[in-house]
Amino acid sequence: MSDSLADAIRTRGRALVSTTRFGQFAGVGVVGATVDNGVLLVLVELADAGFVLAKVVAWAIAIGVVFAINEAWTFASFGDMSPRALGKRLGRSYVVRFAGFLVTLAVYWGLVTLFDVFYLLANVIGLAVGFVVNYTFESLFTWKVHRD
Repeated sequence: MSDSLADAIRTRGRALVSTTRFGQFAGVGVVGATVDNGVLLVLVELADAGFVLAKVVAWAIAIGVVFAINEAWTFASFGDMSPRALGKRLGRSYVVRFAGFLVTLAVYWGLVTLFDVFYLLANVIGLAVGFVVNYTFESLFTWKVHRD
């Protein structure tokens, strides 16, 4: 491994170890999980939507809420605030979080269909697993905290 690659890995690793930012991201994640589960519950129980379709809709709504809070609080000191820069970060956030969503959805689907776990509990477990993917990639690619 070249020194520049090793340096890049170390720089990014150090940027991820901010306990304050991690705590804020986790707190925002709790809000996002609450929105996600609330929408999921309404869609499955009241709108009679299928559990996978309901999860996709709940995810899309929750990510918008989470992005807004993270933008204003967790990562407020990272990035230009112009409308164009904000739009680019929002776009990157949805792309980045899609990877976390795929992890979450796989866990969610597997727990519900293979192990008959209650869908809301399966969702919380899936969200917890996807959290690590989301934190890492949101920090490094959406807000680029290693550039500070």
